[in-house]
Amino acid sequence: MSVELNHTIVHARDNRESAEFLAGILGLETGAEWGPFIPVTTANGVTLDFATIPAESIALQHYAFLVSEAEFDTAYARIQELGATYYADPHRKHPGEINHNDGGRGLYFIDPAGHAMEIITRPYGGFAS
Repeated sequence: MSVELNHTIVHARDNRESAEFLAGILGLETGAEWGPFIPVTTANGVTLDFATIPAESIALQHYAFLVSEAEFDTAYARIQELGATYYADPHRKHPGEINHNDGGRGLYFIDPAGHAMEIITRPYGGFAS
């Protein structure tokens, strides 16, 4: 068997709020609450289990999602409809812009707990020269 990432725990101030926020932008479903977790599963079977913890205990993380061009368009529209700030770069120096790294499109947005979420249409290093 090859090694695959199965799930990860995402700390949040409110597990339902953060899970629904991400699921709504990406067009995914939230799963049934299981213990302290609200799961969101991606197309490749990786589950993000959102867990509520005290805000001061949250270590901010970065999560990147590879999406199709059509999924990018839909997620981008949802981000704009929410009025959420988005950035072309991880350092948040280019608000309201998207990037075209590796010949695709990408952007960063912040979830309710403060995590940096990224959507990209090409994996890093994926541009054929």
